[in-house]
Amino acid sequence: MLNSTLRRAVAAACVLGAAAVVPPAQAADWSPNKPIEMVIMAGQGGGADRLARLFQSIIQKNDLADMPVLPVNKGGGSGAEALRYMKDNAGDAHKVMATLNSYYTTPLRTDIGVDIANFTPLARMAVDTFVLWVNADSGITTLDEYVAAVKEAGGAWKMGGTGTGQEDSLVTAMLEKEFGLTFTYVPFKGGGTVAKNLVGGHIDSTVNNPSEQLAFFKAGEVTPIATFTEERLEPLPDVPTMRELGHDLTYGMQRSFVGAPGMPADAQAYYIDLFQRLSDTEEWQNYAAEQALETDFLAGDALQEYFLKERAVHAELLEATEGG
Repeated sequence: MLNSTLRRAVAAACVLGAAAVVPPAQAADWSPNKPIEMVIMAGQGGGADRLARLFQSIIQKNDLADMPVLPVNKGGGSGAEALRYMKDNAGDAHKVMATLNSYYTTPLRTDIGVDIANFTPLARMAVDTFVLWVNADSGITTLDEYVAAVKEAGGAWKMGGTGTGQEDSLVTAMLEKEFGLTFTYVPFKGGGTVAKNLVGGHIDSTVNNPSEQLAFFKAGEVTPIATFTEERLEPLPDVPTMRELGHDLTYGMQRSFVGAPGMPADAQAYYIDLFQRLSDTEEWQNYAAEQALETDFLAGDALQEYFLKERAVHAELLEATEGG
């Protein structure tokens, strides 16, 4: 069943979150001698892009790295462009990639010759959350009103999301199965674009991450209906979870970094140390709390185990939601 799969995903994340972090014992043995390329496997303006650029700014502000960090977006093909780029640069110690759940789903859905088991695990910085949003002008404020409106639209209801077969479309498929709904799914290149299209009235709802919609929420332009989380989110204390409303629907998205296949062990240790120090900064911890990000640092072998378990979970999710 789909919901039991989701429960296993949450349980796996909780167990692995407590796993030991690989200590950066070799961190002093290597340091970059040219700028570090931070590849982002998503388009500009979305949650992955915002976070990667925030990380870059914190690293620069606090002199955490020995060389500049340069963010580069490679979101083509739902992240396939970034995955292939990293594979094609195997052994390069000056490239790291900011990941999201398309790290699992894209290689599962598309034959791009990439096995994520070969990438170098660095650090999981957080798990992001999902919220069901509508335009405030719709007048919808409850889940029952939302379900009724979608059913009345008879398949014409436009749900916006990032890519196809990625996180947003998986959550959309979950809603379809749970409530017997039919959406017209409209894919965009990034979560920021999705959020703007909801505000502009070009789509009817989204399942954006809070960081992508909170500014519009504070401006009174969008309404959150329910969260796909275990507990209510601190920035949205009045918004119920799907579970509170009687629907066992939860989903989260990892925000992590990996290195290219074959990255030297001393370079891996350098980056684990770098991201650990970044994770400990007050600036990051405050931002995460404000944006409803669940911080749970994980690195090295424990992170690779988490990745491989989540890949198996997402293979089941894709089969369940796409009928594969």
